[in-house]
Amino acid sequence: MSDKQVAHMVFFTLDDGSQEAVDNLIDACNNYLTGHDGTVYYSVGVRGSEFSREVNNQTYHVGLHVVFENKAAHDQYQSHERHLTFIAENKGNWASVDIFDTYV
Repeated sequence: MSDKQVAHMVFFTLDDGSQEAVDNLIDACNNYLTGHDGTVYYSVGVRGSEFSREVNNQTYHVGLHVVFENKAAHDQYQSHERHLTFIAENKGNWASVDIFDTYV
């Protein structure tokens, strides 16, 4: 399956869920997680509070969506210095991080 695209979806729940903290995380994503080799699609944004059906997860603050050409591109991103710097600089405000990697 490693030749298929990989959808890397990350949902951040913050200790400090203020608008400023959310904006800071989104800015950090845009600074460190864009433009990596093998990226097909990138987006990051806030949870839409109006999506409030029983099945909608209401616990996270920021959703990151990156689609990679293949598993090799995903794996290269995971160990890239910019990705590791993003984690080091931002993890202090993460209450939890849920990651879903899917072949698409």
